[in-house]
Amino acid sequence: MTKIGIIICGRYLNCAGGKCLRAMKENVGGFAVYPKSEDLDLVGFANCGGCPGGNIEYVPEEMIKNGVDVIHLATGLVVGYPPCPYINQFKEFIETRYKIPVVIGTHPIPLKYFTTHNKLLSWKSMKMDKICAPLLTEDKTIMESYN
Repeated sequence: MTKIGIIICGRYLNCAGGKCLRAMKENVGGFAVYPKSEDLDLVGFANCGGCPGGNIEYVPEEMIKNGVDVIHLATGLVVGYPPCPYINQFKEFIETRYKIPVVIGTHPIPLKYFTTHNKLLSWKSMKMDKICAPLLTEDKTIMESYN
């Protein structure tokens, strides 16, 4: 069993996590990295604290107390507008400070967001296609089902 922590964007404080939890159950999006036979257990769900991510220093420590094996930075950090400019720093900090692997992405990128974001200069200049590359290999039908 892999114990998962999810950190969402502070802009979405009221997010109930439905798409993230659905993707975890369906083994798609950022959770496609795990074998379908592996049980995943959510042990932490928090937000980054808002720009520039004040909770990133402290939330992983709390998740570690709950036995977290991997922390996922939610897809909302990728497809929110504008995309999170700190996502690479968050990943680097958590992996360096806490020695916990970080996966960028939870649920598949909704197709309607990808279609728009892929045309934007901000998406291209931040090299989001590289940052969230595994999410972009998702079948378009699955992406559409997350619209």
